[in-house]
Amino acid sequence: MSDLSDFPGGLHLNDQKSLSNQSLIQPGPLPDRLWVPLQQHIGTPAEPVVQPGDAVGKGQLIARATDTISAAVHAPASGTLQAIADYPIAHTSGLPAPCLVIQTDGQDIRADLPPPIRNYYDTDPDILRERIRWAGIVGLGGALFPTSVKAQPACAVHTLIINAVECEPYITCDDRLMREQAADLISGVEIMRTLIRPERTLIGIEDNKPEALAALQVALAGHPQIALRSVPTRYPSGGERQLIRVLTDLSVPSGGLPSDIGVLCQNVATCVAVADAVLRGQPLITRIVTLTGRGVVRPGNYRTLIGTRLDALIEHVGGYTADAQRLVLGGPMMGVSLAHDQVPITKGSNCFIVGTADELPEPPPAQPCIRCGACVPVCPANLLPQQLYWHARARDLEKTQAYHLFDCIECGCCAQVCPAQIPLVDYYRHAKAEIVSAQREQVKADRARERHEARQQRLVRQKAERQAKMRRKQEALQKQSNLADDPQQAVIAAAVARVAARKAPPDGTE
Repeated sequence: MSDLSDFPGGLHLNDQKSLSNQSLIQPGPLPDRLWVPLQQHIGTPAEPVVQPGDAVGKGQLIARATDTISAAVHAPASGTLQAIADYPIAHTSGLPAPCLVIQTDGQDIRADLPPPIRNYYDTDPDILRERIRWAGIVGLGGALFPTSVKAQPACAVHTLIINAVECEPYITCDDRLMREQAADLISGVEIMRTLIRPERTLIGIEDNKPEALAALQVALAGHPQIALRSVPTRYPSGGERQLIRVLTDLSVPSGGLPSDIGVLCQNVATCVAVADAVLRGQPLITRIVTLTGRGVVRPGNYRTLIGTRLDALIEHVGGYTADAQRLVLGGPMMGVSLAHDQVPITKGSNCFIVGTADELPEPPPAQPCIRCGACVPVCPANLLPQQLYWHARARDLEKTQAYHLFDCIECGCCAQVCPAQIPLVDYYRHAKAEIVSAQREQVKADRARERHEARQQRLVRQKAERQAKMRRKQEALQKQSNLADDPQQAVIAAAVARVAARKAPPDGTE
């Protein structure tokens, strides 16, 4: 299309989406227990407002946001809070994290929820943002940034972009959501428009989703202020910076944010969650999960309660096939391998792939880099992956930043085409983590130095005050000594004191 631009690099991949997008979204299981993590978002963890032994209703607030960048957590089902304890979560570290463990009662007793806000267009934007914050909504496209904060940008926004691309192979949860809830999506977009007041609103969707595209076209009847754009299928066109470039021909500056150029992006699932919160008073307690791959009996999309353990979901769909070999959270390009399936579904769990050895083969041993440069033309961020690799491997963190390491979106295109099978993205992630850790340590050191300097200044000030006090005391003693040594001066001082006493009022006031 002539009104579209382009981004550098990228790959055409076998999308494997037909494995899971051919059937309607199905309900997930109601397990005996739910493990609900306190941190399912960027920022400060939520703080529990319930105690073990408390009964909870479906949708009840069970952990409140504790900071501006934080998100509330609600009970996905009714039952009893059994414990607040550390439990393994789906993360590359494999480390446990604090979770609220709920013993479900199977009765689906709903908590008292706030009333719907039907006339949102006439409602104070702060009230709408507070409803979104109460609902615990975060960016469901993967960023997990609190939506209430994003809906109050510090800079003026002229373009609101709704990301409906879903470019990574295997993942189809947004595709099915658009096909089945297009009207809810547009309602959520209109609520976001009410909050942002952009000059234009664009929905970008890849052209490999004709059914979703048609559903959106129908839902957009009567909404001329929202434009639908079909973009060519090429990974990673759903990357925030890449989609902005395609739809607006604007480039986010290195180290900058979309808001720096007056653009704000939201994912389609986030918009539907906003519509649920505002129009129905429903918090974010479920997640549409793509469970796919040839290692499960019934691949598809399942509306799953947050806190459901993955093994319970897999059992719900018929279990593993005999060929199941590998488990990945996310897509095959940007996802992470999981050691086991005993981890809970969170707000960010958009896809799990159970792959066979043919689908997701274990990566072969890396070979030495041959400096072929094949990684350079496929990089969608216009970086030099080979140089980043060398500097990251040498732990030359200054050089990695000089080559704009943090502009890397970790899409995996470079590793995909590397003939030496070098896990390039792993090196970049490790270098980023080291830099962030060093920066945190530097902040701690700076604060410690500031505290030390403040203490030293306080000690110097206190010493000077003590010396001044001693000096005044010595001067007074010296003055008294001088008067004692000179009788004439003593007589004069006594006379002055008597005159002052006679002039003073009888009651001692002036």
